[in-house]
Amino acid sequence: MSSLNAFEIHIDTVFYLAYHARQTAFNLLNSTSPERAPGMETSLHRQLKSYYAPSSDCEEITLGSYRIDAIDGDRLIEIQHGSLGAIRDKIRCLLEDYEVHVVKPIAIRKYLIKRQKKNGEPISARFSPRRGSVFDLFEDMVHFANVFPHPRLTLEVALTIQEEHRIARKPRRWKGKDYRVTDRVLRSVEEQIEFNTAADLLNLIPGKLPVPFQTKDLAKAAGIPRWLAQKMAYCLRNTGAIKLVGKEKNALLYEIIEGNQAAA
Repeated sequence: MSSLNAFEIHIDTVFYLAYHARQTAFNLLNSTSPERAPGMETSLHRQLKSYYAPSSDCEEITLGSYRIDAIDGDRLIEIQHGSLGAIRDKIRCLLEDYEVHVVKPIAIRKYLIKRQKKNGEPISARFSPRRGSVFDLFEDMVHFANVFPHPRLTLEVALTIQEEHRIARKPRRWKGKDYRVTDRVLRSVEEQIEFNTAADLLNLIPGKLPVPFQTKDLAKAAGIPRWLAQKMAYCLRNTGAIKLVGKEKNALLYEIIEGNQAAA
């Protein structure tokens, strides 16, 4: 095994284990399964089901051991605000026989409403200064890159404006949050972006990348932080859009795989 391949495997293993450890508890809380209690469903999830389903009769359909958010003809629709990794195995199984449309809502703006107690009067209401973007997809996609792309799979990012409802509480630990989120509500769907191939992911990058390129070049071109560009590069490589061609000091070097050039 070459030193480059050994280095690549080591980096992938460290990245996977670190990310998996951070996501495990979150995935358990946000997984979509037949046993999930209806009361845990957010208003955002209910609203998006109604948004994508042709009618109310096409929502919450049981298919074998799975509960499907919505159907539209022969297409199954799954809304996943939580981790995509939580539904990875479910989607892989459904793709054996069905066309699947996975919707990942991303909040580009959040209106934060905080109360002292449930159903109480708001003690604060404001827009969060943080703005989301379609590139936030890659923070979550690292555990979905071995499912996407697939001939029967469409991955859609729904850019939304949301309300986040909070109840004040004492932080459980130092620097902990002084609130808990009780609900998320959809205000509007601003844009819908569909991905079917690895080339579609490359289309997100404005302009041209140098050959070869580093993640710092990807970060600059996309206008995102370096840490997010590293996750984006991981996803692009595992979906077959780019390949590792070397390294410069401690930086990995990538090139776009032939056939995806026109998309970049």
